[in-house]
Amino acid sequence: MGMGRRAITLGTLVALGVSGCGGGERQDKNEPEGTFDVRVVDASFPTTQHIADQSRMRIAVRNTGSKDVPNVAVTVKGFTRRDTQPGLADPNKPVWIVDRGPKGGDTAYVGTWALGPLGAGKTKTFEWRVTPIQPGVYKVSYEVAAGLNGKAKARGTGGGPPSGRFTVRVSGKPPQARVNPDTGAVERS
Repeated sequence: MGMGRRAITLGTLVALGVSGCGGGERQDKNEPEGTFDVRVVDASFPTTQHIADQSRMRIAVRNTGSKDVPNVAVTVKGFTRRDTQPGLADPNKPVWIVDRGPKGGDTAYVGTWALGPLGAGKTKTFEWRVTPIQPGVYKVSYEVAAGLNGKAKARGTGGGPPSGRFTVRVSGKPPQARVNPDTGAVERS
């Protein structure tokens, strides 16, 4: 009798474990399918930066179509670089530390931020505060999406998703700064 009870308990646990894995609803279930017209109306990132000196990257996206964009998103590549040393647990090494990403824009996707629905004719601005920690010349690219799961597609003036790239030179020397004795403010030169 004791053996039968264990078998039922073990069988119940296995059944529960199997039913909890996978399955469920599709992640993209509620994302509308379609193509949405958007345009980057402002993109800026200083092309010359200094190590340990915070910079701001801004990308403003306007909905140029007649229907609401479900979830305007921007994916950024280039805040890290790939280290070719074999055997590293994580070969991605930071070039910039993201001190603050777009407010309310965090997603589960690496390098992607989303700011929610974007009404027709409206603009949303993505802003990052980043600090470079590696000197050198780097390319930082971005691409706009209309959703996170691929069913809602962003279309720019060229037909594909709006995208762009910045080439940034990070100096290994920190910026020159002094404290103004009259105001106490830090002045950079």
